[in-house]
Amino acid sequence: MSLLRSLRLCLVARTGSRPAGCLVFQPAQPWHAVHTGPGLASSASSKELLMKLRRKTGYSFVNCKKALETCGGDLKQAETWLHKQAQKEGWSKAAKLRGRKTREGLIGLLQEGNAAVLVEVNCETDFVSRNLKFQQLVQQVALGAMLHCRSLEEQPSTYSKGFLDSSELSGLPAGPDREGCLKDQLALAIGKLGENMTLKRAAWVKVPSGFYVGSYVHGAVHSPSLHSLVLGKYGALVVCETSEQNANLEDLGRRLGQHVVGMAPLSVGSLDDEPGGEAETKMLSQPYLLDPSITLGQYVQPQGVSVVDFVRFECGEDEVAEAE
Repeated sequence: MSLLRSLRLCLVARTGSRPAGCLVFQPAQPWHAVHTGPGLASSASSKELLMKLRRKTGYSFVNCKKALETCGGDLKQAETWLHKQAQKEGWSKAAKLRGRKTREGLIGLLQEGNAAVLVEVNCETDFVSRNLKFQQLVQQVALGAMLHCRSLEEQPSTYSKGFLDSSELSGLPAGPDREGCLKDQLALAIGKLGENMTLKRAAWVKVPSGFYVGSYVHGAVHSPSLHSLVLGKYGALVVCETSEQNANLEDLGRRLGQHVVGMAPLSVGSLDDEPGGEAETKMLSQPYLLDPSITLGQYVQPQGVSVVDFVRFECGEDEVAEAE
């Protein structure tokens, strides 16, 4: 606003007169409630409904108002209507964005008791990967993968491991508190954040007594709403067999996970293999990441555990690096 115009406005405020061509700002009009249907009988109740729907769903006031108008003031129906409209918009936006590269994203690690899952969810930019709504999507995918892992029959004498590709992962149920499949949650996230996204893959490991799953996520950030979920750009699960209780298993498992992330082995190998150099791909023959003067096998042997398998995820990589 120019200085002259500002002075004119002050003149109006003090004298009540208005120079020609000068704008007069009127006081804001009181809030008008939605008046449709029996559920919106009064201004106070309609405002309360609108605020409640806004807080519960997070959608804009305009969309919440339209939902209440459409559903005659029924709060539950309005919430369902909003989710359906958002999903339609998300699927529409997803179709338009399909084909755009999704090289950024997050690895999610969720560990519960004797089971652990790794998931990878991709987006277009690192900026979106740091958005809370995107991280909530990764959380939902990890929970869906864990439910799938828990539903499978356990092996009493050995560990079990499996992988889910994008199509299989997308088809998993969204969970007890969500409707539809994970692909529906993906569409909602695309509609909200406006970037192409993909549910790339998942891996799960479940172990019986006598085994332990070590884990590590590089650059780890804990989910704000699910502390057991860890997010980052690299993740690893390491399956160990142990014949005795070891108080340091958690720390040992984390160190083994660090090695897998940093050295990117392609197979476990054997303690009988000859020590290799930096180019070695057998895990036990590789120089130990935290002490290159010894091999990983030489580090593990005195610990009373045997490394039997591992999974490594790197966000944006083209192929899965997994133990043979």
